[in-house]
Amino acid sequence: MMKKFLLFTFLLVFFMGKSFSQDLHYTQFYNTPMNFNPSLTGIFSGDQRYMVSIRDQWRAFPIPYFTLSGNYDMKFYPKQFKRSFFSAGVVFNYDLQGDAALNLSNLNLAGSYSYVISKRNLITVGALLGISSRGFSDKHLEWDAQYVDGAFDPREPDMELLERYRFNFLETGLGLNYRWQKSKRLHVTVGAAGFHLNRPALDFNTGVSDTRIAKLGIRYALHGVANVKIAGPLDIQLNALYQKQSVYDEMVFGGLVKIYLNQKRGKMFEFHLGSSFRINDAIIPTLAVQYNDWYVGFNYDITTSNDAFKHRGGPELHISYIFKKVQPLKSFKLCPIF
Repeated sequence: MMKKFLLFTFLLVFFMGKSFSQDLHYTQFYNTPMNFNPSLTGIFSGDQRYMVSIRDQWRAFPIPYFTLSGNYDMKFYPKQFKRSFFSAGVVFNYDLQGDAALNLSNLNLAGSYSYVISKRNLITVGALLGISSRGFSDKHLEWDAQYVDGAFDPREPDMELLERYRFNFLETGLGLNYRWQKSKRLHVTVGAAGFHLNRPALDFNTGVSDTRIAKLGIRYALHGVANVKIAGPLDIQLNALYQKQSVYDEMVFGGLVKIYLNQKRGKMFEFHLGSSFRINDAIIPTLAVQYNDWYVGFNYDITTSNDAFKHRGGPELHISYIFKKVQPLKSFKLCPIF
């Protein structure tokens, strides 16, 4: 029992430490864009976009991770702005980790301004502002004071003086994005963003001096996605993401082969198949289907970095729908991009 307790303590400290230092992450980052760059708000072909993302990990171990995200964004075309448009969106995230039920909830507003440089070039700046809440529960935790003669006794007091189980903080983000597009099937997007620019405090103890309170590190993100037409029914999508937060960093890159099974308007159907790789961590087979404006993407992370978790990981699912409204001809403003 003591070995089990020590192992649990190590895992709890390790994963809580990582959770304090790292944000939630998705392999299919391009399917939850506002979580990685607020300037990707409104960068899609259509008027309104709805997205839901789910990630589930480590169900075979006592430290499961579960992440849920919901995103909505839309475009605005003021008539007085002939070469630009605005976009706004809402981002909700919920993340749950481990036996301590360490959780993060946030609700953010994102906005962007896009300027059409030329027929094929678009540059966008974006910002994000919101509120986050982090907490945990000690309901299923075991403390050393509850072990008597090497045996765990839940009736014993835990002797832990926890002042609070939740704290809130302000969320901030800024981003820049550039898009080059020759056609619907030939385009490149690259961008950079930063989050937690205000360096909020991470504090479950109200009586600790400011010099001892941990600060949430700024998360930097660099990303790129390219779609290239190879033949009539065949495209290739390449994508890459690099993130760094404090001493932690992450590099994900991969590609998809897109097969257009039907290109008739109103019956468009695509099948995507490929893989991604998280450097020194995982191999991630990925597949997706798109029918008209509906998109469903699925991947499974296969861990390679740790013998204890080898060949384990978890699924990730993304669903999106893009709404395109028909504008009256007299008020319709054609954007050369998309």
